[in-house]
Amino acid sequence: MSKRGRSGARTPVHPAEASSARGGNAPGRGQAGKVRIIGGRWRGTRLNVGDAPGLRPTSDRVRETLFNWLQPMLPGARALDLFAGSGALGMEALSRGAASAVLVERDPALAAELRALAARLPGGEAAQVVQADALAWLAQPPAADAPGFDLAFVDPPFAAGLWDAVWPALSPRLAPSAWLYVEAPLDAPLALPAAWIAHREGSTREVRYALYRRAG
Repeated sequence: MSKRGRSGARTPVHPAEASSARGGNAPGRGQAGKVRIIGGRWRGTRLNVGDAPGLRPTSDRVRETLFNWLQPMLPGARALDLFAGSGALGMEALSRGAASAVLVERDPALAAELRALAARLPGGEAAQVVQADALAWLAQPPAADAPGFDLAFVDPPFAAGLWDAVWPALSPRLAPSAWLYVEAPLDAPLALPAAWIAHREGSTREVRYALYRRAG
C-alpha cells in the first residue's frame, strides 16, 4: 500500500498503519506540525499534527469551502469524524455550532492529543474522543437510544481504500436526512450507495472532496 504526497509520488504504507489519517495538505510522515481552526468560537486554535503514517489534515482552503457549504445545517448538529487524525474537521464543526461530535481515531497518541485539546477549550466537553479502529467501532451496535448523526466526515487514509467498507457500516448510525462529507484521491472511483445524492464537490491537484445528502 502507499500514500500520495504533494508531488504525487507514492511511498510505502503498511496496511496496519493506515487507519489514522486525514485528507488534504499536511506535513508528511516524520514531520509533525500544526493546523488551525479557521472559524467560529475556537477560531485560531492550533491542532497538533503528529507524524502518524498517512496523516494529511484537510487544508484550510478546503475546510473553508466545506464549512461554507455546511453552515446552514451546523447549529445543533450531531457530527461524526470517523478518521479523526488531527481532529480538524470534527473540532471545526463544533467551533462553528455543532452540538456534539464523536471523533474516532485509532492512534493512541493522536487520540490523547484530541482529549487534551477538548479539555482545554471552553465547551470542549461536546467532543467525545474514541480511541478505536474506525471499522471496528462501526461494527459495534450503537446504544438503543443513541440518535443518528446528522453529519459524518469520511476521510480515511487514501492508501487503505476503505471507502467501500465504510458505507454499509456507517449508514445505520446516520439520521434519515444526514449529510456526508468524503475526501478521496483525485483519480479514485467513488461508488456511494444510491441513497446518497451529491450536493457540492470540488478538487485540488490531488484530492477530490464532496458533500452528499441522504435522499428522502
